[in-house]
Amino acid sequence: MRTLVAVLLGWMSLTIAAPASAVERGYAPVNGLQLYYEIHGSPAKDGVPLVLLHGGGSTIETSFGKLIPLVSKSRQVIAFEQQGHGHTADVDRPFSFGQSAEDAVALLRHLHVAKADFLGYSNGGHITLEIALRHPEVVRALILQSVFFSRDGTDPRFWQGFDHATLDEMPVELRKAYLATAPHPEQLPSFFAKSVQRMREFKGWTPAQIQTIRPPTLLLLGDRDIVRVEHAAQMQHLLPDARLAVLPATDHLAMTDRAKDVAAILDEFLLRGVNATREPHR
Repeated sequence: MRTLVAVLLGWMSLTIAAPASAVERGYAPVNGLQLYYEIHGSPAKDGVPLVLLHGGGSTIETSFGKLIPLVSKSRQVIAFEQQGHGHTADVDRPFSFGQSAEDAVALLRHLHVAKADFLGYSNGGHITLEIALRHPEVVRALILQSVFFSRDGTDPRFWQGFDHATLDEMPVELRKAYLATAPHPEQLPSFFAKSVQRMREFKGWTPAQIQTIRPPTLLLLGDRDIVRVEHAAQMQHLLPDARLAVLPATDHLAMTDRAKDVAAILDEFLLRGVNATREPHR
């Protein structure tokens, strides 16, 4: 189960991609954090930016290094690094999806963004679900990439892997990246412990909660993902307005390498699917 634990936490080889255009970087004072963010590209005609939420234990680069240059060609992209991740220093509180959702919305208010599209990968998708439930007014559309809404969305052995996870299981390249990027690299053991604890305490959301999410939603995963395809299909059925796309021969980590395919599907969804109507499915 070592591999499964590493996968959902987002610990994978670094993929560094050159930015397609000038990038604005900064720190926003939100909820006791100095939250690191980047803004890529120029505003689209509709003025709605795309907000990217990276995977757990990850950074903007590791989750979206290949995707950002593609999607920022036609729209403005805002990405940030969660509490204790990447350039954002940790504070004395646990990692939680709910708190990260509040941090994300506070960042948008700081940037004077009233409404956005959101793409969340893996644990970033769980934060995105919290945003949709807590602050629906800021959401135009959702892209949930490799996301489950309940513990039965993946193999039970996956959850068992967190019971005995150790820092030695963190890949060397990600350990080096953390040590090179974190404002307080000596906090690596705490970072690992908080990441694991967040998953140990994962409760998910009820079908009734999922049914209240109104914005158009794209569910995107690989056919060999940690998330079971049948679970994603169940989620599609629960959501009032959802589409499902499954990439063949693709596992959880490989989703970040399928940037061209993801960008094409995302563009189609945001350009046409967001304003499309569909027949009720239940």
